[in-house]
Amino acid sequence: MTRLLLLFIAIAFIVVATVRFRLHPLLALLCAAIGFGLFSSMPLETIVTSINSGFGDTLGHIGIVIIAGTIIGTFLEKSGGAYTLAESILRRIGKKRIIPAMGLIGWLVSIPVFADSGFVILSPLNKALTKRAGISLAGTAIVLSLCLTISHTLVPPTPGPIAAAGLLEADLGLVIVLALPISLIVMLMAWLYAANYAGRFWMDANPQLSEAMMQKRMDNAPGAMKALLPIVVPIILIILKSVAALPTSPLGQAALYRIVSFVGSPVIALLIGILFSTLLPRHLTTDMLSSSGWVGEGVMSAAMIIMITGAGGAFGRVLQNSGIADLLGNSLAGAKLGLWLPFMLAAAIKTAQGSSTVAIITTASIMAPLLPALGFQSEVMRALLVLAIGSGSMVVSHANDSFFWVVTQMSGMDVKTGYRLHSLGTLFLGLCAMMLIWITSLFV
Repeated sequence: MTRLLLLFIAIAFIVVATVRFRLHPLLALLCAAIGFGLFSSMPLETIVTSINSGFGDTLGHIGIVIIAGTIIGTFLEKSGGAYTLAESILRRIGKKRIIPAMGLIGWLVSIPVFADSGFVILSPLNKALTKRAGISLAGTAIVLSLCLTISHTLVPPTPGPIAAAGLLEADLGLVIVLALPISLIVMLMAWLYAANYAGRFWMDANPQLSEAMMQKRMDNAPGAMKALLPIVVPIILIILKSVAALPTSPLGQAALYRIVSFVGSPVIALLIGILFSTLLPRHLTTDMLSSSGWVGEGVMSAAMIIMITGAGGAFGRVLQNSGIADLLGNSLAGAKLGLWLPFMLAAAIKTAQGSSTVAIITTASIMAPLLPALGFQSEVMRALLVLAIGSGSMVVSHANDSFFWVVTQMSGMDVKTGYRLHSLGTLFLGLCAMMLIWITSLFV
C-alpha cells in the first residue's frame, strides 16, 4: 500500500509541477523517478540503473524514429507537400469526416506498426489535414492516438496480444476473429469521444503558419502522390516485416526474409522515408540538408520530444523495477471477478508502470496457472481472456507511458490537456472494450 500511495504522489507531483509551477516535464519526470525510488526503499544503485536503462532503452526504441519522422514532417511542411496531400484528401472525404478518417487510418496502421511509430509517421499528415480544414488539432490528434492504441492492444499481430495468446494457449485465429469486430466498435466510440469531447478544446495545428504563407508554399508544392511517398513507403516496409515474421514464414527464412526484416525495421523504414522526402522540394539544395536548414530544424524539433519521452521511459522503468506490478498482481489475483479480474489486473499494472506490452505479458503470466480454477478452459473463453487483458492494458496512459509524451509533445499539447483528453480517453475506451467483451462472453 505504501508503494501505491507513493505512485499516486509521484503522478500528482508531475501534474502539479508541470501545470501549476511550469517545471519542465524532463525535470519533473526525473525528480519523480528518483523520489519514488528513494521513498520506496529501492537500492540506490538500482535507482540509477533503472533511470539509465529506462531512458536509454526508450530512446533506443523510438529516438531515431522520432528524429526521422520529424525530418520527414519538416520536408512535407516546408515543401508544401503536406498541404497539397491534405487538399487532395479533403476533396474526397470532406471536412466533416477528418476525425473518422484519421481514426480508421490509425486503427489500420497500428495492427502491424507500434503505436508510437504510427503516431510519428502519421502526425505530419494529421496536422496538415487539420490545418486545411480549420478544425481543432485536439480532436484529430486524440482520435489518432486512441485508435492506434485500440489495435495495438487488441488485434494481433501486435506483440502484446500474440504473447498473451501464447502464454494462455489461446487459438490465435479465434483471437483475431473476436478482436476485429470488438475493436471496430471501440473505434466508433473513439470517434464519438474525439468529435464530441476532445474536439471542443481548441488547438491550432500550426499557429505560426498563416493562410497566405500556406498558399505560397502550395504554389511550389509537389503533387499529392509524390507527397504521399514519405508516409506510405515506411508503413508498407514495416507491414512487410510483420508479414515476414508470421509463423507460416510466407517469405521463407533466406535472403528475402533477411532483407525485408532489415528494411522493415522502423528505424531503417523511416530513414528510407527521409530519402523520399528529399524528392519533395522543387529544387533540393545542400542548405536544406545542413544543420541550419530543413534537416537541422527537424532535428531541433525532435530533440525536446525525445528527451521528454526518454525521461518518461526512465520513470516507467523505476516503477517496473520497484516490483509494483507483482504487488498489484498478488493483491488482485485472489478476487473472483470472472473476466473483470484480468481486466482490472492489466489496468492496474499498466497504470502503475506505463507499458501496455509489459502489462499484457505480466497479466497473462499471472493468469496462466489460474485458468482451471477460474474456469477459463474453453477456446472461446481463453480468446476472450486475451482480449480482456488487452482492454485493461489501455488503462490508463499517463506520465509514465512514453506514448503519452509522444502524443502530447508532437501535438503541442500541454500536460494538463494531455490528461484531460488522452489519459481520460484511454480509460473510457478500455472500459468500453471490456463491456463489449463481457457482453460477448454471455452469448458464446
